Amino acid sequence: MLHSLAAFVFVLGVLIFVHELGHFVVARRLGVRVVTFCLGMGPKLVKWRRGETEYAIAALPIGGYVKMAGENPDDPQTGARDEFLSRPKWDRLRILLAGPLMNVLLAVALTTIVVAQGAQVPIFESDPVDVAVVTKGSPAERGGILPGDRIVRVGSQKTPTWERFYLAIGGRAERDVRVVLLREGRELTVTVRPEARTKMQVGDIGVLPKVHPGIRSVVAGGPADRAGIKAGDVVLALNGEPIIFSGQLSAEIRKHPEEAITLTLERDGAPLDVRVIPRRQGQIGLIGIGIQDPYRTIKPGPLGSLTLSLKRNVEYSGLIFRTIGGLLTRETSANQLMGPVAIAQMSGDYAAAGWIALFTFMASLSLNLGLLNLLPIPVLDGGHIFIMALEGVARRDFSMKVKERLMLAGFLVLMALMVVVVYNDLARLSLFDRFSAGN
Repeated sequence: MLHSLAAFVFVLGVLIFVHELGHFVVARRLGVRVVTFCLGMGPKLVKWRRGETEYAIAALPIGGYVKMAGENPDDPQTGARDEFLSRPKWDRLRILLAGPLMNVLLAVALTTIVVAQGAQVPIFESDPVDVAVVTKGSPAERGGILPGDRIVRVGSQKTPTWERFYLAIGGRAERDVRVVLLREGRELTVTVRPEARTKMQVGDIGVLPKVHPGIRSVVAGGPADRAGIKAGDVVLALNGEPIIFSGQLSAEIRKHPEEAITLTLERDGAPLDVRVIPRRQGQIGLIGIGIQDPYRTIKPGPLGSLTLSLKRNVEYSGLIFRTIGGLLTRETSANQLMGPVAIAQMSGDYAAAGWIALFTFMASLSLNLGLLNLLPIPVLDGGHIFIMALEGVARRDFSMKVKERLMLAGFLVLMALMVVVVYNDLARLSLFDRFSAGN
């Protein structure tokens, strides 16, 4: 618990600091006086003054703010050039954009660092979505998808690769979606309803690519060794059921302690059936093998890392905007939205997995924070920009009363969103599940 809390404070603290630093630096550069630079919300725990600015750290690590002189219409206005509302709209626009832009740049920088370390990616990730296996009883089977079909579109999104397919289907849990297939040269459209997987409610329809795990090592004297299994063998099936991923193979072997199973292997390009009896260890079965999924390793240079980072962040930006659109059209379930509790849990999990996993998570959050702040919702940076744009079209500044109403509307939208994400966070906790079930 403390580990997750510490990771959460670190992750959110960095993202908020970078965001507010963008506003602060550009405001100062344009000659706007910054009254307060605060990390956190609520009572100030620590504060100090340097020049005209008070710097502070507040009790709740869930936000932050940069308070500029003359920032709000109800602030004392002298018309001095160091007041925010006295500056031209172009200057105010640059100050407002600086925070979200810094978050986007942080996402690019963190992803570049992660990619530069080298990564193992599934070999099928960039392949066309050719269905090799349809899981029994899955949404895909009920929808009429068959092995050999190629999925080319999910809803309005093209899916040229498995990576794009997983991103497209993952956001549509418990929502009917039209899937366009190619079957024997003909285009077909079917409707499926992806099932929600994991606590994050990720959509899945039960289609798998044509890949199989390999035997990396064999324990000398173990059941696999005695059965004649060798390192380098590829596992095609277990008891006649296709095996696609290493986790699937491990799970199936564990179900059969001291029970004979038949592994269908590929060795030197030819199939081979091997009968093996897993030894019992506690309640599970083991046969003494090391297994791995087929991966390719990428380790680009500095320029290649930056290029790949930009490509990924552009793709993820598109996914974020499509998710927002899906929420508005009800194609995407609101259950996928995360709040502070879920972010804290995930921060702890990623921190435990190492700094590369943590940086990857931070990059994703930073990109989300930057782009969502540009939404035209009053209170957010994008809301202020939207109001300025409306004033520009109207060629006049709105009255204080109009701006107050717009800000109130934005506040209510954010509060409604907060209720949804907090409910989602609680619903992911087993304690809340038991409470809502009446136990």
